[in-house]
Amino acid sequence: MKALETQVSTCRDRLAALEREIGKVFVGHEEVVEQVLLCLFSRGHLLLEGVPGVGKTLLVKALSRALDLSFARIQCTPDLMPADVVGTNVLVEGGGGEAMRFQPGPLFANIVLVDEINRATPKTQSAFLEAMQEGQVTTLGVTHALEKPFLLMATQNPIEMEGTYPLPEAQLDRFFFKLELKAPDFDELSRIMDLTTGEAAPEVEPVCDAQSVAEISTLARRVKVAEEVKGSALRLVTASHPESPDAPDAVRQYVKYGASPRAAQSMILAGKVRALAEGRYNVSHGDIAGVARPALRHRLIMNFEGEVEGVTADDVVSQLLAHLGL
Repeated sequence: MKALETQVSTCRDRLAALEREIGKVFVGHEEVVEQVLLCLFSRGHLLLEGVPGVGKTLLVKALSRALDLSFARIQCTPDLMPADVVGTNVLVEGGGGEAMRFQPGPLFANIVLVDEINRATPKTQSAFLEAMQEGQVTTLGVTHALEKPFLLMATQNPIEMEGTYPLPEAQLDRFFFKLELKAPDFDELSRIMDLTTGEAAPEVEPVCDAQSVAEISTLARRVKVAEEVKGSALRLVTASHPESPDAPDAVRQYVKYGASPRAAQSMILAGKVRALAEGRYNVSHGDIAGVARPALRHRLIMNFEGEVEGVTADDVVSQLLAHLGL
């Protein structure tokens, strides 16, 4: 028992240290930073949405430095091809002859930033699916394992729709969380100016490594979840379907399709990491409620009435939480 308490305490300290280091350069958005770490240690993938200039790229780079992990960036454009992402076989000379050798693409890094994923064509977007789900890619029938840990963080701009290809529901469902980055307020903007226009910018120092990430991820899987708490996550998912007898009025009126089983997986796994971050070895109802919005907002498909009336998925999740008393 003492050894377990020590492990939990170490995890809490490491997560707190990561938040402090990222906070050196990424101003505000403390909740977003926390949710990014929940996603990382749950072995999930992230979709970040925000207008230009709010620090999406900065956040990902700061995370890779604080974790001392390899980083790659893919800038999506309509002419980006799957081979540009995954890699391809190239002809090389050596040993008295020529041979084909696999040249890995930018997906072969620990943390991969896919910038403006909705600017890539559906064919290229599909190249990310196997990597996100299986942690591998297949080229010409040969499977290649990706680096571990592997975190894909995709960004999309909510205001530019020309020249974009909206992500299909099946691909949206592969993302563990969807996070929204808002514009900074006056005080946050003032601090950003101090950091970026002064003589010396702060440096993010490594406080964790790949082995530590693996250890925390493994410990998180062992965190206990009571049946009643697990039931809260399951009820949130089942009540998100308009045909469910447990669905609140907002779901019946505004939702076309409810959340998939992956939403429940996301809430339970993230709840386990959240418990560790607070020095606990059990998931609470508050943990489930605290991660419900990022786990559900991209998995609820609004109907025409909801879109016309401007009802968002977050509005519906708030109704679900209130309906279930969470």
